[in-house]
Amino acid sequence: MAQKSFRKSQLIAFDNVAAGHDGVLSDPSGAVVIKPCCQAEVDFYHTTTGDEHAAFATFIPTFMGTLELNSEPDPADAVARTAIMNPTEAGQSITESPHAIPKAPVVEKAWAPSNGGKIETDLAIVLENIAAPFKKPNILDVKLGARLWDDNAPPAKRTKLDKVAEETTSKSLGFRIAGMRTWHGAAAAGTNGVSQDGYRLYDKHYGRTLTAETVRQGFEDYFMLERGGAIPRGPLRRVVKRFLEDLTDLKSALENEESRMYSASLLFVYEGDADALKDALAREKEERTNGTSGEGPHEEDDEEDQAPAVQGLKLIDFAHAEWTPGQGPDENLLHGLRSTINILEGLLES
Repeated sequence: MAQKSFRKSQLIAFDNVAAGHDGVLSDPSGAVVIKPCCQAEVDFYHTTTGDEHAAFATFIPTFMGTLELNSEPDPADAVARTAIMNPTEAGQSITESPHAIPKAPVVEKAWAPSNGGKIETDLAIVLENIAAPFKKPNILDVKLGARLWDDNAPPAKRTKLDKVAEETTSKSLGFRIAGMRTWHGAAAAGTNGVSQDGYRLYDKHYGRTLTAETVRQGFEDYFMLERGGAIPRGPLRRVVKRFLEDLTDLKSALENEESRMYSASLLFVYEGDADALKDALAREKEERTNGTSGEGPHEEDDEEDQAPAVQGLKLIDFAHAEWTPGQGPDENLLHGLRSTINILEGLLES
């Protein structure tokens, strides 16, 4: 097991790129997400580290350990340590690390889990940042489920979340777009909602304006399928097809599990820089031709040999998740997953 050091002054804030909640941090490399969480989410991640849920575990961020976020100042600015495990060791041990969190700069390649709001806790979970391998990641957060509360939710919360579901596509389709962020380039800054950093941010209010009849437009906006976009339609269709393959595999994994995961989200990421996406696809083709792979263990520490990323899909947000033996698959979650698959299939048919 390797130990990774975090100095309090070096932890930096994530920009809430999709539908994230407050307080999410990272290290200077941007390789990890340090997310305030409840003990239930940590416990759930621990259950995914063995062989019992191996197929499901391929679709969640790598769990690396936990940190204790102490609000008290630390005059000595002591180095805090967290246990960062190899994939085979993930979840086997935790090292607490009390430290204060200063105001800090922002990580550009950031994704933030979509629980919403700030969690009042000193506990944080350390996960891989799946947007890190991308040059200009395009990110989409899709909240799954028509029912968004677990059995422990008080009546007031149930009523509030049921109202949200009723007023959005959560009720009818079992999902809603919680937020997204797309790269348009520096030249587009200041036009059509594009900020000075070249990204356009669609917050939670955007997704709540969509209906079952118009939600497809949200995915068209995410994949920027309109003619004249920076990325040609051919590569974009390949990206959509790969997401469909991942979604189908995730659906199969969940159909073979007995679980309940309320307010979990699908996190989509693909390369938004046209040249970087072209290079990533070309390198993949070359590796297939040569019978090689850029992801072998012998290249684990050689970033220059890592294949550039094309796209990735993960299921995130497990504050209200548990395994439920004897209760069958999570049809609440699967409803939204199947609806998402239908939307992407429609994009490919058009």
